[in-house]
Amino acid sequence: MKQPNKSLIAKYNVAAPRYTSYPTVPFWESDLFNPEEWLNHLKTTYTVSKDDGISLYVHLPFCESLCTYCGCNTRITKNHGVETTYINYILREWEMYKAAIDEEIVISEIHLGGGTPTFFEPVNLQRLIVELLNGAIVKEGASFSFEAHPANTTKEHLYTLYHLGFRRLSLGIQDFDPHVQYLINRHQTVEDVQRVMDEAREIGYTSINFDLIYGLPLQTQTTVRDTIEKSLRMSPDRISFYSYAHVPWIKPGQRRFTDHDLPVGEEKLALYILGKQMMEEQGYRDVGMDHFAKPKDELFKAALSGNLHRNFMGYADRYTPVLIGLGVSSISDAWSSFAQNVKNVEDYYKLLDEGGVPLLKGHLLHEEDKVLRRYILDMMCKGKVKLEADFSLNEVIIDRLRPLAGDGLVEYGNSYIKATRIGKSFLRNICMAFDQRLQLSKEQEQLFSQAI
Repeated sequence: MKQPNKSLIAKYNVAAPRYTSYPTVPFWESDLFNPEEWLNHLKTTYTVSKDDGISLYVHLPFCESLCTYCGCNTRITKNHGVETTYINYILREWEMYKAAIDEEIVISEIHLGGGTPTFFEPVNLQRLIVELLNGAIVKEGASFSFEAHPANTTKEHLYTLYHLGFRRLSLGIQDFDPHVQYLINRHQTVEDVQRVMDEAREIGYTSINFDLIYGLPLQTQTTVRDTIEKSLRMSPDRISFYSYAHVPWIKPGQRRFTDHDLPVGEEKLALYILGKQMMEEQGYRDVGMDHFAKPKDELFKAALSGNLHRNFMGYADRYTPVLIGLGVSSISDAWSSFAQNVKNVEDYYKLLDEGGVPLLKGHLLHEEDKVLRRYILDMMCKGKVKLEADFSLNEVIIDRLRPLAGDGLVEYGNSYIKATRIGKSFLRNICMAFDQRLQLSKEQEQLFSQAI
Protein backbone atom coordinates (compact mmCIF):
# COMPACT_ATOMS: atom_id res chain seq x y z
CA MET A 1 0.00 0.00 0.00
CA LYS A 2 1.35 3.41 -0.90
CA GLN A 3 1.64 5.56 2.22
CA PRO A 4 -0.11 8.95 2.18
CA ASN A 5 2.37 11.79 2.29
CA LYS A 6 2.72 14.31 5.10
CA SER A 7 0.66 16.98 3.39
CA LEU A 8 -2.28 14.60 2.96
CA ILE A 9 -2.10 13.57 6.59
CA ALA A 10 -2.04 17.17 7.78
CA LYS A 11 -4.82 18.18 5.43
CA TYR A 12 -7.26 15.42 6.31
CA ASN A 13 -6.55 14.98 10.02
CA VAL A 14 -9.74 16.82 10.97
CA ALA A 15 -12.66 16.04 13.24
CA ALA A 16 -14.86 13.48 11.46
CA PRO A 17 -17.78 11.16 12.30
CA ARG A 18 -17.43 7.36 12.18
CA TYR A 19 -20.64 7.13 10.11
CA THR A 20 -22.50 4.30 11.77
CA SER A 21 -25.55 6.35 10.80
CA TYR A 22 -26.73 9.30 8.78
CA PRO A 23 -27.60 11.77 10.09
CA THR A 24 -25.02 11.30 12.82
CA VAL A 25 -26.36 11.53 16.37
CA PRO A 26 -25.36 15.19 17.05
CA PHE A 27 -27.53 16.30 14.12
CA TRP A 28 -30.72 14.47 15.02
CA GLU A 29 -33.80 16.68 15.13
CA SER A 30 -34.98 15.41 18.49
CA ASP A 31 -37.34 18.35 19.01
CA LEU A 32 -39.45 16.97 16.13
CA PHE A 33 -39.37 13.41 17.46
CA ASN A 34 -41.85 11.57 19.65
CA PRO A 35 -41.86 7.95 20.90
CA GLU A 36 -45.28 7.07 19.46
CA GLU A 37 -44.21 8.06 15.96
CA TRP A 38 -40.98 6.07 16.42
CA LEU A 39 -42.92 2.92 17.35
CA ASN A 40 -45.19 3.40 14.31
CA HIS A 41 -42.13 3.67 12.03
CA LEU A 42 -40.66 0.57 13.62
CA LYS A 43 -43.80 -1.48 13.10
CA THR A 44 -44.19 -0.34 9.48
CA THR A 45 -40.58 -1.12 8.59
CA TYR A 46 -40.69 -4.51 10.27
CA THR A 47 -43.92 -5.48 8.55
CA VAL A 48 -42.49 -4.90 5.07
CA SER A 49 -39.07 -6.41 5.85
CA LYS A 50 -40.04 -9.31 8.12
CA ASP A 51 -38.26 -11.85 5.92
CA ASP A 52 -34.94 -10.13 6.70
CA GLY A 53 -35.54 -10.47 10.41
CA ILE A 54 -34.30 -8.01 13.01
CA SER A 55 -30.95 -7.35 14.62
CA LEU A 56 -31.10 -7.19 18.40
CA TYR A 57 -28.44 -5.29 20.34
CA VAL A 58 -28.37 -5.58 24.14
CA HIS A 59 -26.23 -3.09 26.04
CA LEU A 60 -24.84 -4.52 29.28
CA PRO A 61 -23.05 -1.51 30.79
CA PHE A 62 -21.48 -2.89 33.95
CA CYS A 63 -17.70 -3.16 34.41
CA GLU A 64 -15.66 -3.83 37.54
CA SER A 65 -13.11 -1.16 36.59
CA LEU A 66 -12.90 1.74 34.16
CA CYS A 67 -10.76 1.35 31.03
CA THR A 68 -9.62 4.93 30.54
CA TYR A 69 -9.52 4.75 26.74
CA CYS A 70 -13.17 3.69 26.61
CA GLY A 71 -15.80 5.81 24.89
CA CYS A 72 -18.72 3.49 25.71
CA ASN A 73 -21.51 4.11 28.20
CA THR A 74 -20.49 2.17 31.31
CA ARG A 75 -21.39 1.76 34.98
CA ILE A 76 -18.46 0.84 37.23
CA THR A 77 -19.31 -1.48 40.13
CA LYS A 78 -18.16 -4.65 41.84
CA ASN A 79 -21.69 -5.34 43.06
CA HIS A 80 -22.99 -8.22 40.97
CA GLY A 81 -26.36 -7.91 42.64
CA VAL A 82 -27.21 -5.39 39.90
CA GLU A 83 -27.43 -8.16 37.29
CA THR A 84 -30.92 -9.50 38.01
CA THR A 85 -32.58 -6.09 38.25
CA TYR A 86 -31.02 -4.88 35.03
CA ILE A 87 -32.09 -8.01 33.14
CA ASN A 88 -35.63 -7.62 34.47
CA TYR A 89 -35.82 -4.15 32.92
CA ILE A 90 -34.25 -5.29 29.64
CA LEU A 91 -37.00 -7.89 29.34
CA ARG A 92 -39.68 -5.31 30.16
CA GLU A 93 -38.38 -3.09 27.37
CA TRP A 94 -38.38 -6.07 24.99
CA GLU A 95 -42.01 -6.86 25.87
CA MET A 96 -42.89 -3.26 25.06
CA TYR A 97 -41.33 -3.59 21.60
CA LYS A 98 -43.02 -6.94 20.98
CA ALA A 99 -46.37 -5.36 21.83
CA ALA A 100 -45.69 -2.42 19.50
CA ILE A 101 -44.78 -4.68 16.57
CA ASP A 102 -47.72 -6.95 17.39
CA GLU A 103 -46.75 -9.83 15.13
CA GLU A 104 -44.40 -12.76 15.06
CA ILE A 105 -40.78 -11.69 15.63
CA VAL A 106 -38.03 -13.09 13.39
CA ILE A 107 -34.50 -12.63 14.78
CA SER A 108 -31.54 -12.60 12.41
CA GLU A 109 -28.84 -11.28 14.70
CA ILE A 110 -28.15 -10.82 18.42
CA HIS A 111 -25.16 -8.97 19.82
CA LEU A 112 -24.33 -8.48 23.49
CA GLY A 113 -22.23 -5.36 23.95
CA GLY A 114 -21.04 -3.24 26.82
CA GLY A 115 -19.61 -2.45 29.18
CA THR A 116 -18.57 -5.98 29.87
CA PRO A 117 -21.18 -8.62 28.99
CA THR A 118 -19.09 -11.26 30.74
CA PHE A 119 -19.49 -9.22 33.95
CA PHE A 120 -22.83 -11.09 34.13
CA GLU A 121 -22.96 -14.58 35.57
CA PRO A 122 -23.57 -17.29 32.95
CA VAL A 123 -26.88 -18.26 34.57
CA ASN A 124 -28.12 -14.68 34.21
CA LEU A 125 -27.04 -14.47 30.58
CA GLN A 126 -28.86 -17.74 29.98
CA ARG A 127 -32.07 -16.35 31.45
CA LEU A 128 -31.71 -13.17 29.37
CA ILE A 129 -31.30 -14.99 26.05
CA VAL A 130 -33.94 -17.65 26.74
CA GLU A 131 -36.53 -15.00 27.53
CA LEU A 132 -35.55 -12.79 24.58
CA LEU A 133 -36.05 -15.75 22.26
CA ASN A 134 -39.28 -16.90 23.89
CA GLY A 135 -42.00 -16.84 21.22
CA ALA A 136 -39.63 -15.60 18.51
CA ILE A 137 -38.40 -17.36 15.37
CA VAL A 138 -34.64 -17.61 14.90
CA LYS A 139 -33.89 -17.09 11.23
CA GLU A 140 -31.86 -19.80 9.52
CA GLY A 141 -28.21 -18.78 9.55
CA ALA A 142 -28.74 -16.27 12.37
CA SER A 143 -25.62 -14.71 13.88
CA PHE A 144 -25.30 -14.50 17.68
CA SER A 145 -22.21 -12.79 19.10
CA PHE A 146 -20.93 -11.23 22.30
CA GLU A 147 -18.09 -9.06 23.53
CA ALA A 148 -15.81 -10.58 26.15
CA HIS A 149 -13.06 -9.44 28.50
CA PRO A 150 -10.29 -12.08 28.26
CA ALA A 151 -9.49 -11.78 31.96
CA ASN A 152 -12.98 -12.63 33.24
CA THR A 153 -14.51 -14.86 30.55
CA THR A 154 -14.91 -18.37 31.94
CA LYS A 155 -15.43 -21.69 30.25
CA GLU A 156 -18.93 -21.66 31.72
CA HIS A 157 -19.65 -18.36 29.92
CA LEU A 158 -18.52 -19.95 26.66
CA TYR A 159 -20.48 -23.17 27.14
CA THR A 160 -23.65 -21.39 28.21
CA LEU A 161 -23.75 -18.97 25.29
CA TYR A 162 -22.70 -21.62 22.78
CA HIS A 163 -25.66 -23.81 23.72
CA LEU A 164 -27.93 -20.77 23.26
CA GLY A 165 -26.78 -20.37 19.66
CA PHE A 166 -23.74 -18.10 19.95
CA ARG A 167 -20.92 -18.90 17.54
CA ARG A 168 -18.94 -15.67 17.49
CA LEU A 169 -17.17 -13.70 20.20
CA SER A 170 -15.09 -10.55 20.22
CA LEU A 171 -12.19 -10.26 22.65
CA GLY A 172 -11.28 -6.77 23.80
CA ILE A 173 -7.47 -6.72 23.80
CA GLN A 174 -6.50 -3.21 22.66
CA ASP A 175 -2.76 -3.62 23.41
CA PHE A 176 -0.45 -6.11 25.14
CA ASP A 177 2.27 -3.64 26.19
CA PRO A 178 2.29 -3.38 30.02
CA HIS A 179 3.01 0.38 30.04
CA VAL A 180 0.14 1.07 27.64
CA GLN A 181 -2.12 -1.25 29.62
CA TYR A 182 -1.29 0.64 32.81
CA LEU A 183 -2.28 4.01 31.33
CA ILE A 184 -5.52 2.71 29.84
CA ASN A 185 -6.27 0.55 32.92
CA ARG A 186 -6.88 -2.53 30.80
CA HIS A 187 -5.14 -5.62 32.08
CA GLN A 188 -5.05 -9.00 30.43
CA THR A 189 -2.21 -11.27 29.41
CA VAL A 190 -1.47 -13.23 26.27
CA GLU A 191 -2.15 -16.32 28.37
CA ASP A 192 -5.64 -15.00 29.27
CA VAL A 193 -6.46 -14.52 25.61
CA GLN A 194 -4.98 -17.84 24.51
CA ARG A 195 -6.98 -19.68 27.19
CA VAL A 196 -10.29 -18.17 26.03
CA MET A 197 -9.43 -18.86 22.39
CA ASP A 198 -8.50 -22.48 23.05
CA GLU A 199 -11.63 -23.10 25.10
CA ALA A 200 -13.90 -21.36 22.57
CA ARG A 201 -12.53 -23.35 19.64
CA GLU A 202 -12.75 -26.59 21.59
CA ILE A 203 -16.41 -25.85 22.32
CA GLY A 204 -17.15 -25.03 18.67
CA TYR A 205 -17.10 -21.26 18.15
CA THR A 206 -16.51 -20.52 14.48
CA SER A 207 -15.48 -16.85 14.47
CA ILE A 208 -13.30 -15.07 17.02
CA ASN A 209 -12.54 -11.37 16.69
CA PHE A 210 -9.76 -9.37 18.35
CA ASP A 211 -10.31 -5.69 19.11
CA LEU A 212 -7.02 -3.77 18.83
CA ILE A 213 -6.55 -0.01 19.03
CA TYR A 214 -3.89 2.21 17.49
CA GLY A 215 -3.18 5.72 18.72
CA LEU A 216 -3.19 4.84 22.44
CA PRO A 217 -0.84 6.62 24.86
CA LEU A 218 2.81 5.56 24.68
CA GLN A 219 2.27 3.37 21.63
CA THR A 220 5.17 3.19 19.19
CA GLN A 221 5.79 1.14 16.08
CA THR A 222 7.79 -1.26 18.25
CA THR A 223 4.99 -1.83 20.77
CA VAL A 224 2.28 -2.07 18.12
CA ARG A 225 4.35 -4.54 16.12
CA ASP A 226 4.76 -6.68 19.25
CA THR A 227 1.01 -6.62 20.00
CA ILE A 228 0.09 -7.55 16.43
CA GLU A 229 2.70 -10.31 16.24
CA LYS A 230 1.30 -11.85 19.41
CA SER A 231 -2.23 -11.50 18.07
CA LEU A 232 -1.42 -13.04 14.70
CA ARG A 233 0.22 -16.04 16.35
CA MET A 234 -3.17 -16.80 17.95
CA SER A 235 -4.81 -16.53 14.50
CA PRO A 236 -8.20 -14.90 15.18
CA ASP A 237 -10.74 -15.02 12.35
CA ARG A 238 -11.26 -11.25 12.39
CA ILE A 239 -9.36 -8.25 13.70
CA SER A 240 -10.90 -4.86 14.35
CA PHE A 241 -8.06 -2.35 14.32
CA TYR A 242 -9.63 0.84 15.61
CA SER A 243 -8.34 4.37 15.78
CA TYR A 244 -8.37 5.64 19.34
CA ALA A 245 -10.92 8.45 19.69
CA HIS A 246 -9.58 11.04 22.11
CA VAL A 247 -12.61 12.92 23.44
CA PRO A 248 -11.80 13.81 27.09
CA TRP A 249 -14.42 16.57 27.03
CA ILE A 250 -16.98 13.75 26.71
CA LYS A 251 -15.17 10.95 28.57
CA PRO A 252 -13.28 12.42 31.57
CA GLY A 253 -11.63 9.05 32.24
CA GLN A 254 -9.39 9.79 29.27
CA ARG A 255 -7.70 12.49 31.33
CA ARG A 256 -5.47 9.88 33.03
CA PHE A 257 -3.00 10.69 30.26
CA THR A 258 -2.40 13.87 28.28
CA ASP A 259 -2.29 14.79 24.61
CA HIS A 260 1.51 14.65 24.83
CA ASP A 261 1.34 10.89 25.48
CA LEU A 262 -0.54 10.21 22.23
CA PRO A 263 0.85 9.46 18.77
CA VAL A 264 -0.81 11.84 16.31
CA GLY A 265 -0.84 12.70 12.62
CA GLU A 266 1.83 10.96 10.58
CA GLU A 267 3.03 9.00 13.62
CA LYS A 268 -0.44 7.64 14.30
CA LEU A 269 -1.17 6.81 10.67
CA ALA A 270 2.15 4.95 10.50
CA LEU A 271 0.87 2.66 13.26
CA TYR A 272 -2.21 1.87 11.18
CA ILE A 273 -0.20 1.24 8.03
CA LEU A 274 2.16 -1.04 9.96
CA GLY A 275 -0.72 -3.05 11.39
CA LYS A 276 -2.52 -3.25 8.06
CA GLN A 277 0.61 -4.49 6.28
CA MET A 278 1.30 -7.10 8.95
CA MET A 279 -2.26 -8.44 8.81
CA GLU A 280 -2.40 -8.53 5.03
CA GLU A 281 0.94 -10.35 4.91
CA GLN A 282 -0.67 -13.06 7.06
CA GLY A 283 -3.59 -13.43 4.66
CA TYR A 284 -6.15 -11.13 6.29
CA ARG A 285 -8.27 -9.05 3.92
CA ASP A 286 -9.24 -5.41 4.35
CA VAL A 287 -13.03 -5.57 4.73
CA GLY A 288 -13.76 -1.92 5.44
CA MET A 289 -12.74 0.90 7.73
CA ASP A 290 -10.84 -0.69 10.67
CA HIS A 291 -11.88 -4.29 9.92
CA PHE A 292 -9.83 -7.24 8.64
CA ALA A 293 -10.90 -10.86 8.20
CA LYS A 294 -9.63 -14.18 6.92
CA PRO A 295 -10.93 -15.08 3.46
CA LYS A 296 -13.16 -17.85 4.85
CA ASP A 297 -14.80 -15.62 7.45
CA GLU A 298 -18.39 -14.53 6.83
CA LEU A 299 -17.52 -10.84 7.11
CA PHE A 300 -15.08 -11.03 4.20
CA LYS A 301 -17.51 -13.16 2.18
CA ALA A 302 -20.15 -10.46 2.71
CA ALA A 303 -17.75 -7.76 1.52
CA LEU A 304 -16.85 -9.82 -1.55
CA SER A 305 -20.50 -10.44 -2.46
CA GLY A 306 -21.58 -6.84 -1.86
CA ASN A 307 -23.68 -7.76 1.19
CA LEU A 308 -21.59 -5.97 3.81
CA HIS A 309 -23.69 -3.74 6.06
CA ARG A 310 -22.87 -1.07 8.64
CA ASN A 311 -25.00 0.03 11.56
CA PHE A 312 -24.63 1.10 15.18
CA MET A 313 -22.98 -2.25 15.97
CA GLY A 314 -20.31 -1.61 13.32
CA TYR A 315 -19.83 -3.79 10.23
CA ALA A 316 -22.11 -6.80 9.81
CA ASP A 317 -22.31 -9.68 7.33
CA ARG A 318 -26.03 -9.17 6.73
CA TYR A 319 -28.52 -6.38 6.06
CA THR A 320 -31.44 -5.95 8.43
CA PRO A 321 -33.61 -2.83 8.06
CA VAL A 322 -34.63 -3.06 11.73
CA LEU A 323 -32.17 -2.88 14.61
CA ILE A 324 -33.65 -2.80 18.10
CA GLY A 325 -31.34 -1.69 20.89
CA LEU A 326 -32.21 -2.68 24.45
CA GLY A 327 -30.70 -1.20 27.61
CA VAL A 328 -29.18 2.13 28.54
CA SER A 329 -27.81 4.27 25.70
CA SER A 330 -28.71 1.65 23.06
CA ILE A 331 -29.62 2.99 19.64
CA SER A 332 -32.38 1.54 17.47
CA ASP A 333 -32.85 1.90 13.72
CA ALA A 334 -36.01 1.45 11.65
CA TRP A 335 -34.29 2.76 8.49
CA SER A 336 -36.62 5.75 8.28
CA SER A 337 -35.99 6.73 11.90
CA PHE A 338 -33.52 6.39 14.77
CA ALA A 339 -34.04 6.33 18.54
CA GLN A 340 -31.61 6.29 21.47
CA ASN A 341 -32.32 5.24 25.03
CA VAL A 342 -31.47 7.32 28.08
CA LYS A 343 -27.90 6.87 29.26
CA ASN A 344 -28.43 6.66 33.02
CA VAL A 345 -29.49 3.35 34.60
CA GLU A 346 -31.80 5.01 37.12
CA ASP A 347 -33.55 7.08 34.43
CA TYR A 348 -33.96 3.93 32.35
CA TYR A 349 -35.65 2.11 35.23
CA LYS A 350 -37.85 5.12 36.06
CA LEU A 351 -39.20 5.53 32.52
CA LEU A 352 -40.01 1.83 32.24
CA ASP A 353 -41.69 1.90 35.66
CA GLU A 354 -43.88 4.74 34.37
CA GLY A 355 -44.86 2.65 31.36
CA GLY A 356 -43.03 4.82 28.87
CA VAL A 357 -40.46 4.17 26.16
CA PRO A 358 -37.06 4.82 27.79
CA LEU A 359 -35.86 7.16 25.05
CA LEU A 360 -33.53 10.13 25.26
CA LYS A 361 -33.79 11.35 21.67
CA GLY A 362 -34.39 10.33 18.08
CA HIS A 363 -34.66 11.43 14.48
CA LEU A 364 -37.14 10.90 11.65
CA LEU A 365 -35.32 10.85 8.31
CA HIS A 366 -36.38 13.20 5.51
CA GLU A 367 -36.23 12.04 1.89
CA GLU A 368 -32.92 13.88 1.45
CA ASP A 369 -31.57 12.11 4.56
CA LYS A 370 -32.49 8.72 3.11
CA VAL A 371 -30.58 9.31 -0.14
CA LEU A 372 -27.52 10.63 1.67
CA ARG A 373 -27.71 7.73 4.11
CA ARG A 374 -27.50 5.27 1.22
CA TYR A 375 -24.59 7.16 -0.32
CA ILE A 376 -22.62 7.07 2.94
CA LEU A 377 -23.52 3.44 3.64
CA ASP A 378 -22.39 2.37 0.18
CA MET A 379 -19.12 4.28 0.48
CA MET A 380 -18.40 2.78 3.90
CA CYS A 381 -19.30 -0.78 2.86
CA LYS A 382 -18.45 -0.94 -0.85
CA GLY A 383 -16.07 1.93 -1.42
CA LYS A 384 -18.26 3.24 -4.22
CA VAL A 385 -21.58 4.99 -4.75
CA LYS A 386 -24.08 4.94 -7.59
CA LEU A 387 -25.62 8.40 -7.75
CA GLU A 388 -29.38 8.78 -7.99
CA ALA A 389 -30.45 10.56 -11.13
CA ASP A 390 -31.64 14.14 -10.57
CA PHE A 391 -30.84 14.16 -6.85
CA SER A 392 -30.50 17.84 -6.00
CA LEU A 393 -27.22 17.54 -4.09
CA ASN A 394 -25.23 15.47 -6.59
CA GLU A 395 -23.42 18.44 -8.09
CA VAL A 396 -22.75 19.93 -4.67
CA ILE A 397 -21.23 16.63 -3.51
CA ILE A 398 -19.03 16.39 -6.60
CA ASP A 399 -17.82 19.95 -6.02
CA ARG A 400 -16.88 19.06 -2.44
CA LEU A 401 -15.00 16.00 -3.70
CA ARG A 402 -12.91 17.80 -6.31
CA PRO A 403 -10.05 18.57 -3.88
CA LEU A 404 -10.08 14.94 -2.68
CA ALA A 405 -9.98 13.75 -6.28
CA GLY A 406 -7.05 16.10 -6.89
CA ASP A 407 -5.28 14.42 -3.98
CA GLY A 408 -5.94 10.96 -5.44
CA LEU A 409 -8.50 9.85 -2.85
CA VAL A 410 -11.57 9.49 -5.09
CA GLU A 411 -12.62 9.08 -8.69
CA TYR A 412 -16.02 10.10 -10.03
CA GLY A 413 -18.17 10.34 -13.13
CA ASN A 414 -21.69 11.45 -13.97
CA SER A 415 -23.26 8.55 -12.10
CA TYR A 416 -20.67 7.21 -9.65
CA ILE A 417 -18.12 8.03 -6.98
CA LYS A 418 -15.38 5.58 -6.02
CA ALA A 419 -12.67 5.59 -3.36
CA THR A 420 -9.19 4.86 -4.63
CA ARG A 421 -6.93 2.39 -2.86
CA ILE A 422 -5.23 5.18 -0.94
CA GLY A 423 -8.60 6.83 -0.39
CA LYS A 424 -9.81 3.85 1.63
CA SER A 425 -7.61 5.14 4.46
CA PHE A 426 -9.70 8.33 4.38
CA LEU A 427 -13.26 6.98 4.14
CA ARG A 428 -14.48 9.23 6.93
CA ASN A 429 -13.19 12.29 5.07
CA ILE A 430 -14.81 11.17 1.82
CA CYS A 431 -18.14 10.62 3.54
CA MET A 432 -18.03 14.13 4.96
CA ALA A 433 -18.62 15.38 1.42
CA PHE A 434 -22.01 13.62 1.44
CA ASP A 435 -22.88 14.87 4.92
CA GLN A 436 -25.10 17.84 4.21
CA ARG A 437 -25.94 18.45 7.86
CA LEU A 438 -22.30 18.50 8.87
CA GLN A 439 -21.42 20.82 6.00
CA LEU A 440 -24.08 23.29 7.11
CA SER A 441 -22.83 23.24 10.69
CA LYS A 442 -20.02 25.31 12.12
CA GLU A 443 -19.54 23.06 15.15
CA GLN A 444 -17.97 19.89 13.77
CA GLU A 445 -14.62 20.53 15.44
CA GLN A 446 -16.26 20.14 18.86
CA LEU A 447 -18.42 17.13 17.99
CA PHE A 448 -16.12 14.43 16.64
CA SER A 449 -12.73 12.81 17.13
CA GLN A 450 -9.88 13.22 14.64
CA ALA A 451 -10.15 11.25 11.38
CA ILE A 452 -6.57 9.94 11.67
